[in-house]
Amino acid sequence: MLPNLITKTITLEDGREITIETGALAKQADGSVVVKMGKAMLLATVVSKKEAGEGVDFLPMSVDYQEKFASSGKIPGGFLKREGRLSDYEILISRIVDRAIRPIFPDDYHADTQIAISLISGDEDVLPDALAGLAASAALAVSDIPFNGPISEVRVAKIDGKLKINPTPTELATASLEFIVAGSLDFILMVEGEANEIQEEEMLEAMQYAHEEIKRHCQAQIELTKLVGKEVKREYNHEKSDPALFDKMRADVYDKLYASVSKLIANKSERSALIKEIKEEFVSGLGDDHGFEASLIGPYFSKIHKEAARNLTLNEKKRLDGRKLDEVRPIWSVVDYLPSAHGSALFTRGETQSLTTCTLGTKMDEMMVDGATISGYNKFYLHYNFPGFSTGEVKINRGPGRREVGHGNLAMRALRKVLPPVEENPYTIRIVSDILESNGSSSMATVCAGSLALMDAGIPIKSAVTGIAMGMISDAKTGKYSILSDILGDEDHLGDMDFKVTGTAKGITACQMDLKVEGLDYSVLKEALLQAKDGRLHILDEITKTLAAPKAELKPHTPRSFIMMIPKELIGAVIGPGGKVIQEIQKDTGATIVIEEIDNQGKINIFSANQDKLNAALARIKSIVAQPEIGETYTGKVKNIQPFGAFVEFMPGKDGLLHISEIKHERLETMDGVLEPGEEIQVKLIDVDKKTGKFKLSRKALLPKP
Repeated sequence: MLPNLITKTITLEDGREITIETGALAKQADGSVVVKMGKAMLLATVVSKKEAGEGVDFLPMSVDYQEKFASSGKIPGGFLKREGRLSDYEILISRIVDRAIRPIFPDDYHADTQIAISLISGDEDVLPDALAGLAASAALAVSDIPFNGPISEVRVAKIDGKLKINPTPTELATASLEFIVAGSLDFILMVEGEANEIQEEEMLEAMQYAHEEIKRHCQAQIELTKLVGKEVKREYNHEKSDPALFDKMRADVYDKLYASVSKLIANKSERSALIKEIKEEFVSGLGDDHGFEASLIGPYFSKIHKEAARNLTLNEKKRLDGRKLDEVRPIWSVVDYLPSAHGSALFTRGETQSLTTCTLGTKMDEMMVDGATISGYNKFYLHYNFPGFSTGEVKINRGPGRREVGHGNLAMRALRKVLPPVEENPYTIRIVSDILESNGSSSMATVCAGSLALMDAGIPIKSAVTGIAMGMISDAKTGKYSILSDILGDEDHLGDMDFKVTGTAKGITACQMDLKVEGLDYSVLKEALLQAKDGRLHILDEITKTLAAPKAELKPHTPRSFIMMIPKELIGAVIGPGGKVIQEIQKDTGATIVIEEIDNQGKINIFSANQDKLNAALARIKSIVAQPEIGETYTGKVKNIQPFGAFVEFMPGKDGLLHISEIKHERLETMDGVLEPGEEIQVKLIDVDKKTGKFKLSRKALLPKP
């Protein structure tokens, strides 16, 4: 007997349908749904404990998106042949969902919560990442877990000048902008994506267009909640409270904290030390038998400190480090910092510093992508590292976490837009950003340093790219707000918005926005974007003082590249049986040779840091693929002798008959003693048999007549 299914359907503008279904799968979870679009199906489940852990004052939530290989009829690679740790692609989707879902939970909800989203059926015409946020929110909507939703996420793209929601992969390939936008019925929560140097107004238009679709998704979830009877959510009490302690603390420390932040100390360590001193003074003044809930001193102190810092900015338009609201911290940068790297740059802005390298490799260095729905190769990738010492902390290096993956992806998307076209770029490019200091916006420092490193390496990018992180502090009651350029780490923590924008002098190439406040007006977003533009252009002016354009020459130790096209039928001759010929050329010359078939032609790419070695490999290949020309003279080697003449290899892999009558002007009766196997002689190609393609050679044509 089939279970009692409850479904809601959302019809997109172009007639495609998204269906949310609950009641069939994973019924022991607190909430579970299946979201369908075409043949694509996502199963989303959510489970949350009833009580919070002892002393927990935050939401311990995990969001995991995973694609099952069977969903696309594939078997995983590797030795174990099963799904393992999440790929970078899956981590990025998990982050997008997490960033949209987390802010809608009540501030005082601290129970362990797990959201799991699985792609259980794939569709080559449906991109599942645009459905993951909807699936997670719908799972919460059909549960009794308290949250201030629903929300949804959509992809908006501009294709042929028109905006479209959730386009197909084929359509997306030609898009001039592409953003994942998350929001609720009333406001935008999160934006992430890239664009072809668009203007701020165009980005706002795309966000508003996406929000209209999101509202329809949210309304469908509200109706679904009513259908399953989950309007009433569970009761909880996850926070201890001590009003008397809070009142005493606010009376004792607020003025001191306000005075402390009003000193406008630029150094992060000095600011922290001053705040710590105020806290320790309060604790010591309480004595041992104060009778208050001791575990609440820390959270309450942080809350009061946050209030003081926010009020300083809202009331006096001052920032913690003394800057104006739109002022960017001091910048200095150098290129060619690492003499052995192909390209390198050191970029420092305030207390944030990135040491970035650019390495140029061959096709064999491409990154292989083998996922359930995406397979192929990447010729450009960026890795971002954030060691503990960058913030003065002790942290065991266990490889990149989700934050590192996300920050690296944002910087990669920002720089990818200015790279030369794939067909014009012979190199695989790897950028690595090592953050040496961090106090806000290290991902944007990576963009700036990466741009400089690419130009230092001699990659002909279209334009330099810079990035800036914007913040905002607002008060819904008074309507006051302050938009902050180039935010500090503390301002990120204290503020209501983290808006990272990257671009060239022409326009925006990528962005990432997270909002922590409800009801942000689009006019404020526009103001933030225009203020970000001024900041980006200021930073661009600063880095162009270091390097204004890509260097004309590669470094002496950078691999040189030469590309040549050959007829498709000659690919085998260059490779040789079992790769013998190409391996010999690489061994003898030290060059790296890559051959591939493109557009029914053979494309040969030769790489070497030594020009002489590259030329030697090129000469060898040219001799193999060269076409014999009648009338040309060649130096040949006698291969074997027959009574009627000799067979001479006059080009690599090409033998011709030197008939006995073509050896000398004089008549020869026999071949005895005339030529020896292995002897080198000059011959002239006099004819090619049209039927057999056999070559006819002559030696006497090169000798003076008697």
